[in-house]
Amino acid sequence: MVNTSEKVTVKSGLHIRIDISRQTLELLNKEKRLYLFPVSTAANGVGEEEGSGCTPRGHHHIRAKIGAELPENSVFIARRPTGEIYTPELAKAHPKRDWILTRILWLSGDQSGFNRGGKRDTLRRFIYIHGCPETEPMGIAKSHGCIRMRNDNLLTLFQRIPVGTPVEIRESFD
Repeated sequence: MVNTSEKVTVKSGLHIRIDISRQTLELLNKEKRLYLFPVSTAANGVGEEEGSGCTPRGHHHIRAKIGAELPENSVFIARRPTGEIYTPELAKAHPKRDWILTRILWLSGDQSGFNRGGKRDTLRRFIYIHGCPETEPMGIAKSHGCIRMRNDNLLTLFQRIPVGTPVEIRESFD
């Protein structure tokens, strides 16, 4: 269920760019765009501090891939599947949950002192790329720090990248 590695060198040329201003995630092979997906990053904007509710910037990598064999809309709490499948009725029964669905790509910062270590550690802040309910808007900053994606887009991404894939998060790539 969890695929993890301390540090894997990805030689394929695959990498991910997340553009905060555009609310997009690109999967590239070298500099050729393979996919462009809408996302939703933090309502609180960008920042690296623990407890900020912000999306961290800088260079990261995929530390773990979680949920590979689970059905779409599987519900996770603390990176563990609950056995539930998201439905509007389940949402009504748990109105305060921050829904983490389908798959988790757990990020780890690569820049010591900026997004790695101490109170600025992306991994220890539990920052993910994850699925969310279809009712949640994309293209609008609304998360609690993670990068939310449509479940079908997340499945496409999840199947194509290995653990260790580089991820760069910037306010803008212009």
